[in-house]
Amino acid sequence: MSKHKVVIVGSGPAGLTAALYAARANLQPIVIEGDQPGGQLTITTDVENYPGFAEGVMGPEMMEIFRAQAERFGAECVFGQADKVELDGSPFRVHVGKDLYEAEALIVSTGATAKLLGLEAETRLMGYGVSACATCDGFFFKDKHVIVIGGGDTAMEEAIFLTNHAAKVTVVHRRDELRASKIMAERARKNDKIEFIWDSVLEDIAGDAEQGGVTAAILRNLKTDEKSEMPIDGIFLAIGHRPNTELFAGALDVDESGYIVTKSKSSRTNIPGVFACGDVQDKEYRQAVTAAGSGCMAAIDAERWLAARE
Repeated sequence: MSKHKVVIVGSGPAGLTAALYAARANLQPIVIEGDQPGGQLTITTDVENYPGFAEGVMGPEMMEIFRAQAERFGAECVFGQADKVELDGSPFRVHVGKDLYEAEALIVSTGATAKLLGLEAETRLMGYGVSACATCDGFFFKDKHVIVIGGGDTAMEEAIFLTNHAAKVTVVHRRDELRASKIMAERARKNDKIEFIWDSVLEDIAGDAEQGGVTAAILRNLKTDEKSEMPIDGIFLAIGHRPNTELFAGALDVDESGYIVTKSKSSRTNIPGVFACGDVQDKEYRQAVTAAGSGCMAAIDAERWLAARE
């Protein structure tokens, strides 16, 4: 068992920015990195919208820079997955395998995960023509025909991005109109490379991981119940994200979508001394720069809370 002023669970832009600020406040934070150190940005290729990188930067490289900067001021990063958290009294306890970390203040930055449909073929062919990240994998579909599943802003962003590489992008949506914002919907509709299939869902995927990957999408029309097989080179899932809050079920307040609720203009949760930042509590923006900003807030809130206690 080891005792710490601040323990941070999660190592994306939010967690590592929180670590940087906490370290500079001499709180000697420890970061439990999780099963994907660096968070979602480690599966992202070019990051072109983070201030300070005029020429863009690779996602994994940017997270290495974040980590190095936090470690320079004394933050410690531990590879491992937190599998149990006890928040019923101070100090808080974080279990990582056989190791136990006690924390006077806890910062939750466990992020979010892309939602999947739950198809067997979806899992089997993930990385072999099935993807949940256009910016990660779009390059591999140059001059190909791909489909995007979804009808919100994320789906439109993915579809528009994919037109930079693919010859044709078909958006498949379960309703007869988009949920996306008006401006995103208009951009997609005006793009000559994008077409739409309405009132339909992805029922199955044909293909073999060892034989070239995805070959076709099996679609079902929800109004007629008719099934059709569309020859396709790639399938991109853009049906939203699920916050990674399972560890904190029953302890931290969450909203109807499962995102941790933080008090107005702060990172404070319903438990004093527990703070949340990044995509685990932000369903509106979900950007690296906003996650980093909220990580800064969480560290400052934790520092002030610890100072007030003393």
